[in-house]
Amino acid sequence: MTALFAARTAPAWILAAGLTLVSLGLVSESQGNPPQGSQTTTVVPLSSGFGTSDSNADMIAVTGVDVTGGSLLYLVDTRTRHLSVYQAQGGTASTSNVRWVGGRNIDLDFQVDGFNDKSDFSYKELARRFAESGSSATTEK
Repeated sequence: MTALFAARTAPAWILAAGLTLVSLGLVSESQGNPPQGSQTTTVVPLSSGFGTSDSNADMIAVTGVDVTGGSLLYLVDTRTRHLSVYQAQGGTASTSNVRWVGGRNIDLDFQVDGFNDKSDFSYKELARRFAESGSSATTEK
């Protein structure tokens, strides 16, 4: 299967992943809609295990469900180091949609030693401690 997957072109693979995401959103939305005229409340369960991922030489795709029940697609272009996030909502013709949530170049993100890091020790503090103990596990940057 890996050879078959690798043979796919990136645009076709992205389109297939997007269509799968839209289908999942439409199915999950149609199962949760009450009949017209009913005053019931739909409870969206939080499922930590609902999602898939796949990758090839160019892209990583991860799907999931957000707290509103919308389907999410995270795409990472591993060659250009860009992240893009999409959300799909099912429902009626006027409420179903696919929208681009956002994107960014993540190249510099991987060069940061810490951001919003609530660890007891920063990277630089740990590197200093490792160096003092004579460990060659890391070198301070």
